[in-house]
Amino acid sequence: MTNKEIPKDYDHKIEEKWQKKWEDDEVYKFIGDGTRPRYVIDTPPPYPTGLLHMGHILNWAYIDFNARYRREKGMDVLFPQGWDCHGLPTEVKVEETHNIKKNDVSRAEFRDMCTELTTGNIIKMRKQMQSVGFSQDWSREYITMTPEYRKRTQLSFLKMYNQGLVYQGIHPVNWCPRCETAIAFAEVEYSDNTTFLNYVNFPPADIPEDILNSVEGNSYIRVSDCDTKADSSKPGVLIATTRPELMSACVAVVVHPDDERYNSLLGKYVEVPLSGQKVKIIADDEVDMEYGTGAVMICTFGDKTDVAWVNKYDLDVIEAISEQGILTSAAGRYEGMELQEAKVKTIEDLKAEGYLTKQEEVDQNVGQCWRCKTPIEILVKKQWFVAVTKMIDEIKEAAEEMNWVPEHMKSRLLNWADSMEWDWCISRQRLFATPMPVWYCKDCGKVILPDEDQLPIDPTVDMPNKACECGCEEFIGEEDVLDTWMDSSISPLSVAGWPNPDYENIFPANIRPQGHDIIRTWAFYTTLRCLALTGQKPFDDIVINGMVFGEDGYKMSKSRGNVTGPEEVVSEYGADPLRLWAANSVPGSDVAFDWKDIKHGYKFIRKFWNAFRFISMHIFDEESENTIRNNEDSIKEYLNPMDKWIFAKFNKVNKIVDDAFDKYNYATAINTIENFVWHDFCDEYIEAVKYRLYNDDIDSSSRIAAKYTLRYIVENSLKLLAPFAPFFTEEVYQYFDNNESIHNSLWPEIDENLDSTQNEENGDLAIELITEVRRFKSASKIPLNVPVSNVNVYLDDKTKNLEDIFTHFSDDISGTLKIENFSIKTGKPEVHEKVIEIEPDMSKIGPTFKKDAGKVIGFIKSTDPNEIAKQLQENGEIAIADGIITEDFLNMKKEIVGASGKKVDILQSEELGLIVEVIR
Repeated sequence: MTNKEIPKDYDHKIEEKWQKKWEDDEVYKFIGDGTRPRYVIDTPPPYPTGLLHMGHILNWAYIDFNARYRREKGMDVLFPQGWDCHGLPTEVKVEETHNIKKNDVSRAEFRDMCTELTTGNIIKMRKQMQSVGFSQDWSREYITMTPEYRKRTQLSFLKMYNQGLVYQGIHPVNWCPRCETAIAFAEVEYSDNTTFLNYVNFPPADIPEDILNSVEGNSYIRVSDCDTKADSSKPGVLIATTRPELMSACVAVVVHPDDERYNSLLGKYVEVPLSGQKVKIIADDEVDMEYGTGAVMICTFGDKTDVAWVNKYDLDVIEAISEQGILTSAAGRYEGMELQEAKVKTIEDLKAEGYLTKQEEVDQNVGQCWRCKTPIEILVKKQWFVAVTKMIDEIKEAAEEMNWVPEHMKSRLLNWADSMEWDWCISRQRLFATPMPVWYCKDCGKVILPDEDQLPIDPTVDMPNKACECGCEEFIGEEDVLDTWMDSSISPLSVAGWPNPDYENIFPANIRPQGHDIIRTWAFYTTLRCLALTGQKPFDDIVINGMVFGEDGYKMSKSRGNVTGPEEVVSEYGADPLRLWAANSVPGSDVAFDWKDIKHGYKFIRKFWNAFRFISMHIFDEESENTIRNNEDSIKEYLNPMDKWIFAKFNKVNKIVDDAFDKYNYATAINTIENFVWHDFCDEYIEAVKYRLYNDDIDSSSRIAAKYTLRYIVENSLKLLAPFAPFFTEEVYQYFDNNESIHNSLWPEIDENLDSTQNEENGDLAIELITEVRRFKSASKIPLNVPVSNVNVYLDDKTKNLEDIFTHFSDDISGTLKIENFSIKTGKPEVHEKVIEIEPDMSKIGPTFKKDAGKVIGFIKSTDPNEIAKQLQENGEIAIADGIITEDFLNMKKEIVGASGKKVDILQSEELGLIVEVIR
């Protein structure tokens, strides 16, 4: 192959060619026959929104770097791709697209709309992933909306139900009024805003004795049982609340037992303004005496604390909010109002009726639905739950057994586990999701479950295959569906083929890569579910990536307008520079996107291409290729010192990069590769080897050794770079007439005979000397290919150890720098300054000598410059025309002359601690 066959410029448009070939050749297919060590990746299944964002790119780049590296290390890598299709994001998008609500059409029609949208989005995102060079085995793709996957999810439900880990109960749940569904605590996001703290007087209640005697425990007294109205102007207990619209659901007032302000009121009743029920004052040490007034109303339900107190003190529940976020009849005069409207009206009424004493602006942290951002409410609902609290200790033990990268991310899961007070609500009041596999007997209400061989089922369509124990053959299908995390939390089991018996061959997974934003959901739920279903942790390593920030320093978001799409980068610069940007980061840390990083990667690839193209002129001729292929061992005997230096450098880089990949430290890996290729190889070695390629006087064995070294370093540097830049490395690698993809090649082995720290260190010293002289030539505007007559290196007692090193590298030093005579000496160079030209300084001579200035100028121009310099050196001055001139009146041009009388340049190398004398 000749240089003419290699394009002058690297064209990233060839990426599409390699995408297709890799797919056609099944380069990334998982074999699974046990002939190689298996490496299983539990790949994140994203929501099919139809668009990859930079967060996806960062996450999947980490996964792909690792997958490609493990293949090069000889492993059989299972890198599947999943799609988490179900849940609110898809339904909300369908509702927006078709301008409908889920109940405006039939269940089947709505699901079909969701399926159609999801299918189209998967096609788009799959193509995007391929365009960025991600190396999934697409034959192992899983899609959670398929019957096969729904079967696994429903089977996991049945098994956990039979274990007592799934149950149905009536409990407070987080509820999204917009989506009209329960959501788990892990799906609640929090946002900061400001609101008003309203100080409301709860006056003493006037309750007849007989009614008081009939009250059980801490129950409140309904208006229908005691309709006497308290005097709003009479001081009772002052309550500071941000949610006055929930006063109709107030069932008690709680104060701290040590709060002397309220000790005399414990056990007594106050009347709730506007709604009129009478509630008891009770004590609990969880009350913050410093906040507000130190007295708190317990509403059903304002927050988690209300729930805890209701359970602790066996309080009644008033359901004042509907599933749609509308106040119910329990709210009295506010029935039918939305919550915000009711808040405004309630405050107006409190003012008008004399209950509101003051208002203060306060900061507030509001829980909201993670998808539609609507503030969540806590409602009492009959729902299905996973008994999380039974498994907390097991989950924490499993987390401790995993290798977390970075380590500190483990605390996020442990802290979340310790904070769990409620079980995981897994039922959702939506449509597009895995159906909950449950029927209810129409007569006795018993829960009926399908047999495993019936799965998957839709209980609203399918029926049980046998009658209920009571004899009834009519059933009501459960319309609620499963939380989408019930699908994705069995991803490592699905990847392994569970429940087929041989799933254990590839379970647990070797690695779970994911973002830190879903540690408390995907990581937590997966650990829980796999422990419940298999008794094992789901994966060995868990590697966490951060978020991507825009060039403005804020997290990328459409609302901020700081989003850069990956397709923009790929179109202009190709996928590899985008991947190099992603590589130059640290797991767990957020990453800033900057176009200059993309351009740097683009520049590096072209630097490597240009170096390869230059080298190709020398290594691809028929004679060189045949000689190198057939005589590798004998060629190594003729490696010169600079060859051995670059081999030692490469071996060191190999070890660093190998270790960095193994520890997921991609920034160290790519920076080490770039520095080696760009500087050690391109800037130093290639320049140092040119004289052996072009000089006919060089022995042929030395020339072949140089070509062998060039070929080896390029070919194997490509292998180190391949996980990061798959397209570029494949394109270059194929010019070496390889019969396989670079992505099926093995990681370079270390040649122990060329793995020498001493060779590296000695070569570094020789390179430093070369760099000093090259820097001098550049500063002196001497072309690098122009010879210099002599270079003398002067050593002293401290640097005499360098003599053997420089002597050993003398051919390379001389050849690289075009030095005709190179010598190493001791002591210091014998040099002196020689004045070669003197010009009068007119700006000083004129004003000083005035009319005699001509005489002075004439003297200077007619006298030998060395004579003038001699007089000045001896006397410090010269008398002329009744005046005195010193060196200040002259512009003197000097040069340094060596012992030979020739002009020399003296270089002082601070790095090496020596003096270099250059004779041009």
